[in-house]
Amino acid sequence: MLHADIVIPAYDYVLKCSHAFNMLDARKSIGVAQRTRYIGRVRGLAKGCAESYLRLIEGSDN
Repeated sequence: MLHADIVIPAYDYVLKCSHAFNMLDARKSIGVAQRTRYIGRVRGLAKGCAESYLRLIEGSDN
């Protein structure tokens, strides 16, 4: 979705990914190494959403 600049639904999925991670983490279902990778992946997705949203806002100002 981020490659297609569909920002808001992409952010919604980031929130769902974050929630799924939190549920797995609370149940102790993931190990320490996996936890670090998942945090990095969710953080990267959130960063991509933020950057895409800024491009969208800057493009609509013109």
